[in-house]
Amino acid sequence: MRLLHTADWHLGRLFHNLSLLDDQRHVLDQLIEIIDRENVDAVLIAGDIYDRSVPPSAAVTLLDEVLHALCEERKLPVVMISGNHDGAERLRFGARHLRQAGLHILSDLADFDTPVTLTIKGCEVDVFGIPYADPEHVRSQFNVDVRDFDAAHRYLVERIEEQRHPARPCILMSHCFVDGGSASDSERPLTLGGAESVAWEPMQGFDYVALGHLHGPQYRGGEHIRYSGSLLKYSFSEASQRKGVTLVDLDASGVARIEQVPLLPSREVRVLEGEIDALIAQGRTDPQADDYLLVRLTDRHAILDPMGKLREVYPNVLHLEKPGMLDARGNQQLDRERLKFSTLDMFSDFFAQTSGEPLTDQQTEAISTLIGELSRDEEAQG
Repeated sequence: MRLLHTADWHLGRLFHNLSLLDDQRHVLDQLIEIIDRENVDAVLIAGDIYDRSVPPSAAVTLLDEVLHALCEERKLPVVMISGNHDGAERLRFGARHLRQAGLHILSDLADFDTPVTLTIKGCEVDVFGIPYADPEHVRSQFNVDVRDFDAAHRYLVERIEEQRHPARPCILMSHCFVDGGSASDSERPLTLGGAESVAWEPMQGFDYVALGHLHGPQYRGGEHIRYSGSLLKYSFSEASQRKGVTLVDLDASGVARIEQVPLLPSREVRVLEGEIDALIAQGRTDPQADDYLLVRLTDRHAILDPMGKLREVYPNVLHLEKPGMLDARGNQQLDRERLKFSTLDMFSDFFAQTSGEPLTDQQTEAISTLIGELSRDEEAQG
């Protein structure tokens, strides 16, 4: 039996206010191609299918198209759990009826210890799913004294262990932050101000653990306790990550092989650093000029409309940083005298950029006097 493990689709995601729906459709088409090429028998989606609890209609349509291609056209079973971005109640609408089509939506915590049993090629495997649930939800649902994410998750895993069939391979799906995992900027914290991580040790005995939440492909405690990672790079902190899906081969004795298969985006997410003139020259011949970019300018002087100039060659510059301007000033104390000099420097650069000529000595003296008068007026008013 060959399974495909994926997670964190975040359909409907905006990246610096830019819709990624077309980019998501591009990699989901690849996901279906992988399923066909690799003869996948079932698909596991470990949460955060949508990016928010009330997704845009276009995201719902895209999910419907993908699930139709998998369940109806290819007759593949799909098991999905809800993540912290999903609205669990909305996601499981019609879940009881959809089981007949092979779509198993596990988003009701009350059913977490009831497995989905897949029978494929003479092999049976039980799939248990733990949808995202905070400690308060677990405590009220089961009337148990759990005060943090680890205690709540441990309680649920131990309950599942009690229900396992002794003669069948067993897969656990969970949307959680496993202790020691590598996080990125695009993952919404599971809690504010408290411990959100869970231990991997209670999950060690499962044949495979399909995790969701962390966007970088990785494993904890053993190669079989694994995050497949997100479909796309959803922040510039993920620029170095290689996105993909995980193929898992199972037989009657358990996991035989695990392989990470890459997904290739229509546009990469990159970070460029350098002086603006060099970056513009590079952009004129860059074959990937349409990539989503964060640009760090190392120029140590003020530049008029740097974003507009960069977008002439790199149309998808989404964020601009100017560390060179900070370096030029070093670790100056922000006293009034130093601020006056900095203001004069910035005005001088601005004047040169707009007029094409530097300030004359008389102009510099006049501007310096004006800045000093304005500074004294601010001090008098403050």
